[in-house]
Amino acid sequence: MRLKRTYSSREVAAFTGLSARQLQVWEASGLLPPAIPSHPTDRGGHTERRYTPIDVFELMALADLRRRGFSIPQLHTVIEALTSHFGTTLFKATGGGGLIQLLTDDREIFVRTGVGELYNLLESPGQPLLVVGDDKQLQELGSGKRRRTRTS
Repeated sequence: MRLKRTYSSREVAAFTGLSARQLQVWEASGLLPPAIPSHPTDRGGHTERRYTPIDVFELMALADLRRRGFSIPQLHTVIEALTSHFGTTLFKATGGGGLIQLLTDDREIFVRTGVGELYNLLESPGQPLLVVGDDKQLQELGSGKRRRTRTS
């Protein structure tokens, strides 16, 4: 991926595996709006939405969570919990140099703080968990794109 100031919906769809329609729905629901939204032109058309590199990174992470089976309301919960309880962004929690780390076991989504505390973002983001035993089954979330598999 060549780093640019902004990317079109078509480019974002290619990077993330999301469809243009999914991007529209996610924008309309407030999940992750583009940096530059579409707006009407003087000639009666509309401009194209534009996304920053950080938007693309976050969309890749959200697309990964969707492919793992998490719902749109759960993704909203994650974004809200990161902002309200941890004062951070999805970008910083998924490899953008933040002090917390986003993890999943494909059933729940967790945050691990710099001091090792673990929080369940979907159940009780303000309450640290008591971890007994090994937490190595948790996978770090990033923006890694997974290829779609076609089924006949």
